[in-house]
Amino acid sequence: MLSIMRISSNFKIVIGFMALSGITSLIHAQPPAEAPSDWEATAIDYSNVTYPFPVNYLPISLDGNDYRMAYMDVSPDGIPNGKTVVLFHGLNFFAAAFKVTIEALRLEGFRVIAIDRLGFGRSSKPDIHYNLHMPARHTKLLLDHLDIKYTAIIGHSMGGMVATRFASTYPETTSHVVMINQIGLIDQRPGNEWIDPTLAYERALMTNYETVLNNHVRYYPGGWKEEYLYWVKVQYGLTLSGDWPRMARVRAAQRMLIFEDPVVYEWQHITTKALVIGGAEDRLVDNYPARARHVAEQLQNAELMIFPGIGHAPAFEIPDRLHMELIRFLNSDPNESADQSWQNNSLATH
Repeated sequence: MLSIMRISSNFKIVIGFMALSGITSLIHAQPPAEAPSDWEATAIDYSNVTYPFPVNYLPISLDGNDYRMAYMDVSPDGIPNGKTVVLFHGLNFFAAAFKVTIEALRLEGFRVIAIDRLGFGRSSKPDIHYNLHMPARHTKLLLDHLDIKYTAIIGHSMGGMVATRFASTYPETTSHVVMINQIGLIDQRPGNEWIDPTLAYERALMTNYETVLNNHVRYYPGGWKEEYLYWVKVQYGLTLSGDWPRMARVRAAQRMLIFEDPVVYEWQHITTKALVIGGAEDRLVDNYPARARHVAEQLQNAELMIFPGIGHAPAFEIPDRLHMELIRFLNSDPNESADQSWQNNSLATH
C-alpha cells in the first residue's frame, strides 16, 4: 500500500512500505547471466518487433536524401478531451515502450502520438551526424501533416532533451512540457575531450549481452522484474543482425549527440508550463534530485516532483503513480502559473 506525504501541492514524496507495483515481492528476481539461446536477431527496421498500435510513416527529406519517420497516432478510448500528447523515447528504447503510458492517456480522452525518431525503431537509420534540431523539426512537420496546432510534449531520458529543444523552438505549438528523468542535465564538454567518431563507432561495435543488460539493470534500484528483459532482448538482438555494423554507427552517432548538442542553455527561455518529474535513485545522472531541481529553477513556469526509491524508468516501476501525476498536469490550464511552492522546501537527495 502506498503512503504519500505531501510537502507541497506539487512536490510530493512517496514513502511507506514500498509495495510499488509488486517490487518487493520480486526483489530477488535476477536476469539470466547469458542471453537465452532462442533469442533471434532484431531486424534493423524493427519489422519483427511488435508494436501495440498501427504504425504510420511520414516521408522526411534530409540533406537531399529521403527517409521516413515512424509513429503511432492513437485515438482516445472513450470521450475525446480535445487534447493531444506527443511522446519522445530515450536512447535505449523506442515508441512501443510507451504502451502503458499510451493506454493510460487515451483512457483519459487524450489523442497520443508516439514517435520513433530517425535512427530508432521502425524509422530510417541514416548514417549521419545527428542533432536535436532534427527530431524537433520532424515532429513539427508531422504535427503540420496531421493538422495539429497545439500539443503537450512528454520526453523520457534522452527524449527529455528532445522535448526541451521542441518546447524552446516551437513555444506557440507547445501547451505543456514534461521531462521524465531527463538526461543531459549538465554540459559535459568542459573538461572532457571530444571523441573521434571512428572510436565511438568501434566502442559501439563491441556491444554485447552483458553491456546491454547492465545498462538496463541500473534503471531499476527497486529490483528486477521479468518483464524488463524484453527490452534487453530487442536491443541486444540488433547485435545479432547482419546489419549490426551499420546500426552500431547510428548508435554511436546518437550517443555523441548528447555530448555535442546540450540543451542546458534553453530551459531559461522556455515559458511553457512544465513538469520536471522522475525517480530519485536515477543511476544515469549524478544526484538526479539536485539536477532536476536546477532544471525546474531554470524553467520559467515549472513544477517539480521526485519519487524516492525509484530509478530511471518510473513508467515501468510505478506506472499508476506516474500516470496519475501526468494526467493531473496535462489537464491543468496551460495559461495558469504552475504552483512553485516546492521552491520553499529543501530537497533531500535520498
